[in-house]
Amino acid sequence: MKTLPQNVTAYKRTPSFTNDTIPAGLLKHHSTAKDVWGLIQVESGSLEYVIGEDEVHTLSPGSNGVVEPTVTHQVRPVGAVSFFVEFYR
Repeated sequence: MKTLPQNVTAYKRTPSFTNDTIPAGLLKHHSTAKDVWGLIQVESGSLEYVIGEDEVHTLSPGSNGVVEPTVTHQVRPVGAVSFFVEFYR
């Protein structure tokens, strides 16, 4: 998985989502705009982060998921989870 570039700055953050409140759009493949990076941060539980069709990472507290601009991805909760996404440009 990539890392955030050093020259990006956070500009927006989602509210915390749980397995009951994850927006449907995050559960299917989607992407960020050009030059927009994301950082998925799990507060509790586990979350599968799927990049493209077959790259799968299991995220947990302290193990963040980096979202690259324009790269398709989706998330899947693994039981009870709480997480948020922070956006950078």
